[in-house]
Amino acid sequence: MRSFPGPALALVDRMRAVAAAEPAHAIAFQGSPGANSHRAAIEARPDMRPLPCFSFEDALDAVKDGRAGQAIIPIENSQHGRVADIHFLLPESGLHIIGEYFMPIHHALMALGEGPFEAAYSHPQALGQSRHYLRERGIVPLSHADTAGAAAYVAERGDMNVAAIAPALAAELYGLKIIAHNVEDSADNMTRFVILAQDAPQPAALAGQPVMTTFIFEVKNIPAALYKVLGGFATNGVNMTKLESYQQGTSFSATTFYADIIGAPGDPAVDRALEECAFHSKELRILGTYEQARARG
Repeated sequence: MRSFPGPALALVDRMRAVAAAEPAHAIAFQGSPGANSHRAAIEARPDMRPLPCFSFEDALDAVKDGRAGQAIIPIENSQHGRVADIHFLLPESGLHIIGEYFMPIHHALMALGEGPFEAAYSHPQALGQSRHYLRERGIVPLSHADTAGAAAYVAERGDMNVAAIAPALAAELYGLKIIAHNVEDSADNMTRFVILAQDAPQPAALAGQPVMTTFIFEVKNIPAALYKVLGGFATNGVNMTKLESYQQGTSFSATTFYADIIGAPGDPAVDRALEECAFHSKELRILGTYEQARARG
């Protein structure tokens, strides 16, 4: 926790104290106060107390250790793709995905001085979402642990020639001037967050609701294994809305896939499709079944 920039530490300590009073009603997020994940926590769970954590692992550990009842983690962005490392961290955490939240993302360029600027600090996702803006102005992108933390770091550093890309709230919290609003390269920039907890929702709580199921699977290292897995979902009429691959370990002999489908275990078509997936896979693990935050299709 003490890895936060100096200007953020007092806010972090206050928010930690509030969350510690009622851990079950705290929601952990990665980043300094004022980060997009902070905003997502407030909007998605307005009745819970946001708990800032330095890394994604810290946020997940807060739930595992009982310091927070839930965590909210960004998983993918419409403009810049999946958030690095999340596909590894979620299965390892042992937590259940219990919800999702979609949030429009708007970035501001902020600094102590008026510019021009040699460099801008921010989270790699925000830098990627603003790369055309930065390139056109000759501003060098420099990676930081989170957006609001980058703003706090610029304030702490006191250098008039560097800036940060962060939510506008961060400028207010850390005493920076907003040089430009909406520096993201796409006006419809959207990030999807998942909400995690130790316990999965009861099936009865999801009855009658449009739901998603997220799972990972590792296909057997035989010809057409993935084709046969996908065929099981196709022939059973189960809509797969997301499929991403990633490598685990150093053998590169088999690939793990991260998938979202519409529907839930207990539905006969979903059960048949998952059974066929399991037959052609070395491992199949469901990460969560939860209510859709927005309709697919």
